[in-house]
Amino acid sequence: MDSSPPCFRGYGTRFVLPCVLVPLVLVSCCSSLLIPTAPPPGSLPSPFSLPLHGGGDAHRERIWSLREVSEHRFSLDRSGHTSDVYVPPVAAPSPAQGSAILLFEHNTTEDLIPLPRGRRKRYTKLQRLELGLGGARAAIKKAFRNAGNRTALPDKDYVPQGPLYRNAYAFHRSYLEMERLFKVYVYEEGEPPLFHDGPCRSIYSSEGRFINSMEMDSWYRTRNPDLAHVFFLPFSVAKMVKFIYKPESFDISPIKKTIADYIDVVAERYPYWNRSLGADHFMLSCHDWGPHSSKAVPNLYGNSIRVLCNANTSEGFDPSKDVSLPEINIKTDVMADMMGGPSASHRPILAFFAGGDHGPVRPLLLEAWKDKDPDVQVHEYLPKGVSYYDTMRKSKYCLCPSGYEVASPRIVEAIYLGCVPVTINDHYVLPFNDVLDWKAFSVQVSVEDIPNIKKILMGISPTQYIRLQRRGAMVQRHFVVNSPPRRFDVFHMILHSIWLRRLNIRMHRPQVSD
Repeated sequence: MDSSPPCFRGYGTRFVLPCVLVPLVLVSCCSSLLIPTAPPPGSLPSPFSLPLHGGGDAHRERIWSLREVSEHRFSLDRSGHTSDVYVPPVAAPSPAQGSAILLFEHNTTEDLIPLPRGRRKRYTKLQRLELGLGGARAAIKKAFRNAGNRTALPDKDYVPQGPLYRNAYAFHRSYLEMERLFKVYVYEEGEPPLFHDGPCRSIYSSEGRFINSMEMDSWYRTRNPDLAHVFFLPFSVAKMVKFIYKPESFDISPIKKTIADYIDVVAERYPYWNRSLGADHFMLSCHDWGPHSSKAVPNLYGNSIRVLCNANTSEGFDPSKDVSLPEINIKTDVMADMMGGPSASHRPILAFFAGGDHGPVRPLLLEAWKDKDPDVQVHEYLPKGVSYYDTMRKSKYCLCPSGYEVASPRIVEAIYLGCVPVTINDHYVLPFNDVLDWKAFSVQVSVEDIPNIKKILMGISPTQYIRLQRRGAMVQRHFVVNSPPRRFDVFHMILHSIWLRRLNIRMHRPQVSD
C-alpha cells in the first residue's frame, strides 16, 4: 500500500525526493541567506533581561512596573503625559512612596508588524504567546495615551468610569484584552484536601473560593499547557495548616516540604517551571503563613507571582510581581445578608471598631479610644446583645486596623455594608491598587495619627463623606464573591491583577520550531 502523503500519492518516492523536497531545501537556504528577518520578539538585548534557564536559552524581561519606581522611567500618569528617558530598573518603593501607576518600557510594537508573506517566520509556541501579549501591551499603552478623546469602550455589562479608577479607560481596555487572550493552566497533580481545595466559609475564604472557581472555570482555564500564559500551583496553605501542621509547635517545615515536593513533581513532569524558573507561575494563599511558606522554594519566593492576603512590603511582598488578595470572611453562601446599609443621614455613629487586642497596631487603638468616646466607638468585645454588622451599618466610618498581619477582613465588610473604611496600618499594599484609587472611597490613617482619628474624620465635610460612601457602593462590585463568578467581580479582579503581573515579564527561546 502506498504510504506517501495524500498530496504525493501517485508519484513514487524516488520522484518526490529529487523533484520536490530538494528544491524546497535549496529555496529555504537561499532565502535565509538573502532575506534578513526580524529577530524573535524579546530577543533584543536589554538591561532588563536575565537568564532563567540552565543553558541560558530562556530569558525574562521586566517590561512593566506596577509602581512608579523612577521619574526617569517611561511613565504615564492619569493625565496621559509621558516621559521617555530610559534607565536600568530600580527597586519598587513602599506604598507610601508613590501610587500604583502602570509603567511601560519603550514601545515594542515593532515586534507586532506583520512581515510580507514571503518573509513570514515560523514561531515557537512560546513566541506566539509572547506575540499575543505584545499586542495586548500595545493596546493598553495606547489606551493610557488616549487622554484627549476617550470614547467609552462598548460593554453590555459594565463600563468603568469615574474617580474610582486610576485610569478607567485603560483598565477597561486591559480587562477586555484579558478576556480575549488570557489562559491559565491548573496543574492537575495533587489530591484534596491539600490540593485543589480550600476553605470556603472562614476568614480564609478568599483562598478556597478562588481555588474552587478556578477549578470550575471554562473561559480562562485551558487544558493545554502550551496555550497557557500562567500556571497555577493549586495548593492550599490553610488546608495544610489544618491537616499536617502540629498544633502549637510553630513548626511549618512540614508545610514547606510539601510545597517543595509538589514543585519538584511538576518541574520533573513538565518543562514550564524550569523554562522560566517559576516566573510565569502563581500561588495563592490567604493564610498568615502564606508568605513564609513560599520560602520553601527560593524561585517561588523570588520569581513567582504570589497572591497573598498578607501583602506586607516589610516582609518581602513585591508589588511589581506579587498580588494583594482581599481578605473576605464569608460565613454563609447567602451574600445578601452581608450586603447593604442605610444612607449617610441614618448613620449616627462617627466611627466604629470591635476586635481582639493583638498585633502591633490594635493595642495603640484600644489604648487611645477604648470605651472613651461615644462618637468613636472602639471595643475589644462588643456589649452583650449588640450586633457587629448592625453597628457597622449605623456607622459612618469603620476602623480597619491591622492585627497579627497587615490585612483585615473589615475592609471588605465595610465596603459591603456602606461604611467608609478607614485603614490603619504600615507597609500594607491594598487590593487591586494598580487599578483602584483607594483615596476616592476610603480614608488612610497612619499609625502615628491614631490619637487624632476623631479630628481627622470630623475634618471631612459632609459633602465629601457622601462622595466617599457613594463611591464605596460603586466599587462594591469588584469585591463581591459570586458563584459562579460574574464579570468584574472579585474572582475576575484577582485574575486581572495576575494578568498585569504576567504582562510584566517577557520570555523567549531564540529558536524556531521544526
